[in-house]
Amino acid sequence: MPAKIIRIWLLLILSLSAPLSAHPGHDNQKDTIMAEKKWTLVIHGGAGSMERGKLSPEKDAAARAGLTRALEAGSAVLAKGGTAMDAVSAAIMVMEDDENFNAGRGAVFTYKGVNELDASIMDGKTLGAGAVTGARYTKNPILLARAVMEESPHVMLSREGADEFSREQGLEQVNPDYFATPERWRQLEELKAKKLGWYDVDLKYGTVGAVAVDSDGNVAAGTSTGGLTGKRWGRIGDSPIIGAGNYADNRACAISATGAGEFFIRLGIAHEICARMRMLGEDAKTAADHVMKELKLLGGTGGVIVTAPDGTATFSFNTPGMYRGKATSAGEKMVAVYGDE
Repeated sequence: MPAKIIRIWLLLILSLSAPLSAHPGHDNQKDTIMAEKKWTLVIHGGAGSMERGKLSPEKDAAARAGLTRALEAGSAVLAKGGTAMDAVSAAIMVMEDDENFNAGRGAVFTYKGVNELDASIMDGKTLGAGAVTGARYTKNPILLARAVMEESPHVMLSREGADEFSREQGLEQVNPDYFATPERWRQLEELKAKKLGWYDVDLKYGTVGAVAVDSDGNVAAGTSTGGLTGKRWGRIGDSPIIGAGNYADNRACAISATGAGEFFIRLGIAHEICARMRMLGEDAKTAADHVMKELKLLGGTGGVIVTAPDGTATFSFNTPGMYRGKATSAGEKMVAVYGDE
């Protein structure tokens, strides 16, 4: 067979076996790009006694504005093909910088009148995790938790050690006064005056958190908090504890929790929800609601946010309200405060 005919046959065979993108009239590359950009981001700014009429219009508006900014920051990362880890970090940093939330600037005071910060983060792809507790100088504790995960052989660092590690990593440091706000000081004074014990004076668990699934189907979760108003004796809640206030596993979901930490720790809330999804095949809503009912039976209150690798997401809380928000690549975007929204 002449060489020219052989070349013609080869070209014909290649054209028939080529992907659709090689044929006129079908932009497969565009379809692939659109598919790659499927993502979900869910955030929370704490759960508690927020009810219509009890929360001032100004506080309501400020919380919604802060949640919106956090959603926009995380969504911008995911829309550009960024990772779930980067999106979670970006969203939480916004809330840590917003004094309306109990994390970073605006964190509550301990009984001794200082701000001690906790945070954790987890990568569902690798099961890598990092956490810090009792940090006092890092502007964005979520970045310190991530540095522990990525730049150390450990999972959790505490107090002076966490601060030392933060400086070594070159993270932005601030004077502890940066975190203090007049409103949080008022809450501490009220707690002491009324001898309210160790619970938040307004029963608002202001922990912030974010969970995300990126265009590659990887999930991540992050949580950051100042803890409870008037906490004593170096108390540590669930937020920096992997499996309690935070968990991420590509085989099931990513979870961030907020609430009465002692109860979340006892049940290992975040891991429990993830395990039910992975082992029992429950969807996110079913698993989260079931475990939150168990929490309530123990006497615990609070909420969780969950997202799965397929992009499904849910909120579950047993308090009157929870600061929360959601955004997806399909154009869905919402923020809410009260239970009836």
